[in-house]
Amino acid sequence: MRDNPTNPAFNTFLTVWLGQSVSLIGSGLTSFALGVWVFERSGSITQFALIGLFAVLPRVLLSPLAGVIVDRWDRRRAMILSDAGAGLCTLSVVLLMTAGRLEVWHIFLLTAASSAFSALQWPAYMAAITLLVPKQHLGRANGLVQLGRALSEILAPALAGILMSVIGLQGVILIDFATFGFAVLTLLPVRFPIQDLPPEKGSAKFDLRGELSFGRRYIAARPGLRNLLAFSAVVNFIWGMVGALITPMVLGFTTTPGLGGIISIAGFGMLAGSLVMSIWGGPRRRINGVLFFEMLSGVCFLLIGSRPAFWPVALGALGAHMTIAVVFGSNQAIWQSKVDPGAQGRVFGFQQMVASAAVPLAYLLAGPLAEKIFEPLLTEGGVLASSAGSIIGVGPGRGIAFVFIIMGLVKIGVAFWGYLNPHVRDIEDELPDAFGDLPEAAAV
Repeated sequence: MRDNPTNPAFNTFLTVWLGQSVSLIGSGLTSFALGVWVFERSGSITQFALIGLFAVLPRVLLSPLAGVIVDRWDRRRAMILSDAGAGLCTLSVVLLMTAGRLEVWHIFLLTAASSAFSALQWPAYMAAITLLVPKQHLGRANGLVQLGRALSEILAPALAGILMSVIGLQGVILIDFATFGFAVLTLLPVRFPIQDLPPEKGSAKFDLRGELSFGRRYIAARPGLRNLLAFSAVVNFIWGMVGALITPMVLGFTTTPGLGGIISIAGFGMLAGSLVMSIWGGPRRRINGVLFFEMLSGVCFLLIGSRPAFWPVALGALGAHMTIAVVFGSNQAIWQSKVDPGAQGRVFGFQQMVASAAVPLAYLLAGPLAEKIFEPLLTEGGVLASSAGSIIGVGPGRGIAFVFIIMGLVKIGVAFWGYLNPHVRDIEDELPDAFGDLPEAAAV
């Protein structure tokens, strides 16, 4: 079994992965369609942006509580509850629209409710992988998870645009509801191996405050995990800056079709990297997959900001997005193999809260930093026009390009810091594996 991922437990993982990936594509359809509906109805960029905030904030805030639930409850049932709850929120949108009573504030409320249910999904899904996948194939499994995300990001916007014109918003949302149903149906017949339970489960005294802080204390007591989480938060912050600023930077030198071409190339890079990771599984020493490929991503960011031209930006975006799956898969495999299975819900919940919180923070800071500081520096006659501007150019979007270069240098610097930090560099030696090989008889 050590060399062959095709065993009953891995087959169970593939079944679950298929259901979750289809559901993720359906959620992408609804996210795109609702964004268009809100913007067309209100004409407000702020209200459009608030959808993203409501989609992220409840998940971030509730992640520690979700982790407690996941560790004290069957993880398969937690995933079923997450999918069923999010599906009912989606169905509520259709019912309100059918009744002619759907308002923008309904979208905000139901998006927040769906996000609250999805807080359960991440720690339950990541902890379930540990129960289903042999240690040596964790990187491959996480590559498949990233492949599902890549397919959602590539397929959902294009499909939603076509479907909106054919079956309208109600039809798109009903498709999403059907994908939630499909995810639940894939979970109902499978059985996960019995998980290790926290020793305090079933005790008469339940300390909620202690349970909520358990993930933080567990990570704080292990310098390797603590530093690796800080590394991930910085990287997520940088990617959040990219997500907020790539569109105005590219539109500073090209047209909307050019922007679409670059985004499509980036999506292809993410898909290709995910396919490679799902087949390869990443390097044997997983921390090298995290640090080396993050350093390579930083070099790609330098290329993106180097010149106001299509191909440097497109090739940089392609390379940067190809590294995502290797970094994610290798990083998550370290956490899955080093964290006690009975504690993974709480630890992964706290991990999600810290790592995810960096993204909305980046979105909050990106606009003011670009508009008030960096763009004026690289206008004609700006403070940096004769220095940095002589290399990367001046004019619209070049201040943002300078931000990309700074972010690329930060990525490279953080990766070097990881290699110089013995707790990060040697994390796989410093921390013992939390469990042995999976038994042959894990049931489907």
